[in-house]
Amino acid sequence: MHIKPFFDKATFTVTYVVTDTATKACAIVDPVLDFDAAAGRTSHASADNVIAYIRDQGLRLEWILETHAHADHLSAGSYIKSVIGGKIAIGAHIVDVQKIFTKVFNLKDGFVPDGTQFDVLFKDGDTLAIGGLKGRVLHTPGHTPACLTYVIEDAAFVGDTLFMPDYGSARADFPGGDARTLYRSMRRILELPEGTRIFTCHDYKAAGRSEFAWESTVEDQRRSNIHVRDGISEEEFVAMRTARDKTLGMPQLILPSIQVNIRAGGLPPAEDNGVSYLKLPLNSL
Repeated sequence: MHIKPFFDKATFTVTYVVTDTATKACAIVDPVLDFDAAAGRTSHASADNVIAYIRDQGLRLEWILETHAHADHLSAGSYIKSVIGGKIAIGAHIVDVQKIFTKVFNLKDGFVPDGTQFDVLFKDGDTLAIGGLKGRVLHTPGHTPACLTYVIEDAAFVGDTLFMPDYGSARADFPGGDARTLYRSMRRILELPEGTRIFTCHDYKAAGRSEFAWESTVEDQRRSNIHVRDGISEEEFVAMRTARDKTLGMPQLILPSIQVNIRAGGLPPAEDNGVSYLKLPLNSL
């Protein structure tokens, strides 16, 4: 197995290409669609870099794996699929997220919150293959109801559930989030073998660290994660996470990103003037 990271500085997101070197089959984890919020314009430089790598290496894309419906960047899943194929997958509980945000955005454009926008909806315990690589799916909610961890051979792609040990954990105050559930999901991940490599979806470079980083191990996390290391109880975590979340502002791209990401990276259907629109709910969140 070979893992190639692509770091998007605009959103602090890490996209991964996971390759079975024996068969040249690969998967993309959490691809980014570039978005200029001021201009309302999407572009594809980040996704095109990933596509170019896959083509240059002679790889065959089998999967586009989403860890959850992100609130901090737009997904390029649909764009990548349109260019080089691959099946877009996410957790089955995306339906819960879709139902929440169908109401938030009062979607009346024909959108149906049933998960059919995705090719595959994974449940806890499901398995997948990337060529000869074997993977399994863990449902790890708390940050959102639909968060998944993809365990592929000795690597776990945890999305926003865990960050680097010196940064800790994701927030749990989004609709459907829950700090207690998040703690239990993180501890479930930390029950994997100590040598399991953990790949996070974001890094915000904790104070005192000079470089971005996104790879650790279960052992590292259990020993030194500032929020969930061994010895920190569920009650201690819930108290800390709840208090901390009350101080946080909303992610800059949450309103556009959710509308796109519940559609598997697709844009809302164009209106009669040929233009797609994203909604901005006022005074409702």
